[in-house]
Amino acid sequence: MSQAQYPMKLTPVLKDYLWGGTKLRDSYGKKTEQAIVAESWELSCHPDGPSRIANGAYAGRTLQDYVAEHPEAIGEAGKAFEGFPLLIKLIDAKESLSVQVHPDDAYAREHEGERGKTEMWYVIEAEPGAKLIYGFRTELTKEEFRAHIEGDTLLDVVHEVPVKKGDVFFIEAGTLHSIGGGILLAEVQQSSNSTYRVYDFGRVGADGKPRELHIEKALDVTRRERPKHGTKPLARIPIADMELVLLVSCNSFAVYHASVREKAVFRVDAESFQSLTLMDGRLTLETHTGGERLELRKGDTVFLPANMGTYSLTGSGEVLLGMLP
Repeated sequence: MSQAQYPMKLTPVLKDYLWGGTKLRDSYGKKTEQAIVAESWELSCHPDGPSRIANGAYAGRTLQDYVAEHPEAIGEAGKAFEGFPLLIKLIDAKESLSVQVHPDDAYAREHEGERGKTEMWYVIEAEPGAKLIYGFRTELTKEEFRAHIEGDTLLDVVHEVPVKKGDVFFIEAGTLHSIGGGILLAEVQQSSNSTYRVYDFGRVGADGKPRELHIEKALDVTRRERPKHGTKPLARIPIADMELVLLVSCNSFAVYHASVREKAVFRVDAESFQSLTLMDGRLTLETHTGGERLELRKGDTVFLPANMGTYSLTGSGEVLLGMLP
């Protein structure tokens, strides 16, 4: 392991969108004077919110600076992507987000100049009765979709899903969706910020005007169908030291949930970097070569460069583990 290959605790960028709450600030250790923390961009090289490295030789530098100097840190799988491929967030929805949709790669590159956005959600907390929107109840034509938008009846045809802690949602580009109020979740997505709002519950922005909608683009990209994916993990992997669960695997990312009980051993090989987000508990991360040691608390995220080698997590906690497929 070289001096540039060490576990990097990240300082996130915080977003104060009007629908957000205070849980990320009050319960997940996000230090800010903002009254609202809607999103915490935990691991990001996106220009709209690059995260920074908090420890070691690259402390104070952005993660984008680091991977520009060390592209091998993304891993062999990263050669299939242009730039850093992932963005990981924590999202606290005190109120519902807009009903929205994201474009796929081809449409986004043509119209937005960046990649598209497929994402997944892991529900960390959900208040009683919390719901989200996930696709449509029945298949619609494009003309029917437009008519429901223009007639203010879109909510009559969307698919609402009650949610609880541990639910998993795979949101392919083109899937209409909205996170409902009372939900806190982790999101792993392609590194993109292209969002088309379809319906915003009549809200206004800080300027007192209705927020912009993107109806024509949404009509172009939305899959007007029932969701194809369930809300349960893909597989449970029995390991002596922990419970490891594969949540989602697709062309852009693979995401696991690990429940560490006392001590668990992991390895970062040359194929992909890993990211760790501690959703609950306290853990100590220690590398087996070099002896680097990090104390992790609820809400912390760490970037582990590709080929860093073996490391252990000691303590008790729930971890979201992200990597390239």
